[in-house]
Amino acid sequence: MSVYDFIPDVLLEKVVNLNEFLGVFVFDKWMGNADARQSIFFRARIRDWTPAPGLHPNKQGFVAQMMDHGYIFDGPHWNFADSPLQGLYFRPMVYGAVKGFQDFQPWLDQVVNFPEEIVDDALKQIPPQWLDGDEAPLEALLTKLMSRRKRVPDLLHDCCESRSNPFPNWK
Repeated sequence: MSVYDFIPDVLLEKVVNLNEFLGVFVFDKWMGNADARQSIFFRARIRDWTPAPGLHPNKQGFVAQMMDHGYIFDGPHWNFADSPLQGLYFRPMVYGAVKGFQDFQPWLDQVVNFPEEIVDDALKQIPPQWLDGDEAPLEALLTKLMSRRKRVPDLLHDCCESRSNPFPNWK
């Protein structure tokens, strides 16, 4: 299978899961991704990658897959810089359809209402030797992460107020 890190806009607008750039942007804002969003593209049977009712079962199309989360929590710094433009994909056309908060659904509600029990359970499964003295900083990071769930809508709105508003149709 051929994999591309760039496709022209004429093909990018036909990516069958283009809306997932909005979902991963919500995730990146919550996680404090200090890097630009990266993705790869490949051609595949659409039905294997997205629920697309009405499409021919063997129809091929381009699919985006998000990658490289190495700078969540501002990478090795374990904090949240919250710059309005961090976490954005470098091709603005993926955000062209955004007109408001409703375009970030259902991802926005999933983040805002993310259950603390899931993070607690995951923390309990980390082998103690992996932490080796970092228990307190990790717990502080996770506490801050969970408290910022409710701030994600504000972080999205801050992008609209920035000099380089990536959402030209959000009024």
